[in-house]
Amino acid sequence: MISKFHFLRTFRRVTGVTPGRFLSAVRINEAKHLLSTTTLSVAEISVQVGYGSLGTFTRRFTECVGLSPTAYRRVAQGEPLPEDGEPRTPRDRPTGSLSGTIRAVPRADSPVLVGVFDSPVPRGRPVISELVDEPGPWLLDPVPVGRWYVLAAAIGPATSDRHPPSLLVGMSDELRVCAGRQLRVELTMRSPDWRYPPLLSVLPGIERLRVTV
Repeated sequence: MISKFHFLRTFRRVTGVTPGRFLSAVRINEAKHLLSTTTLSVAEISVQVGYGSLGTFTRRFTECVGLSPTAYRRVAQGEPLPEDGEPRTPRDRPTGSLSGTIRAVPRADSPVLVGVFDSPVPRGRPVISELVDEPGPWLLDPVPVGRWYVLAAAIGPATSDRHPPSLLVGMSDELRVCAGRQLRVELTMRSPDWRYPPLLSVLPGIERLRVTV
């Protein structure tokens, strides 16, 4: 037997998050799957993934995904991703920029989303994002001054009929963006394994492709 403290510390070191946050991500990810593949109501799905309150489920889903359950279902069915009305980069806030190169192992079979988030586990909508045609050079400008994480995501190739395309993900360590400076970041996208919690954030440009993965 190991102590609770040792388990929590080891779990967080391996996965990057606490057990509670990992479980919450698994539940929201299952809700996304049910919203995109079934006709169950939002209330039915909230119960099925373990929430006792529809309001709590809706709030948690929206915080993690960046869309309400109903809006996400519409996007999964082919509607355009709604515009985010909130200003992502306040005009009076100092900014810098981020650039670099993306590699994919294996190759990517879709455009690549590059986005900036405030957490190593992306939540909600990115602060700023760009869709590039393929792995290679990228640039995000302007990026607000602060500490951020950069995500690259794309759809990988299908290896067979039994193995459909997978999501390829690359994530940076914490970065510090300084005013008027450009920081270079190299990213490699791979298929996430069991150690990584599901990527919940809505992905502009590839979300409709992603729901079939």
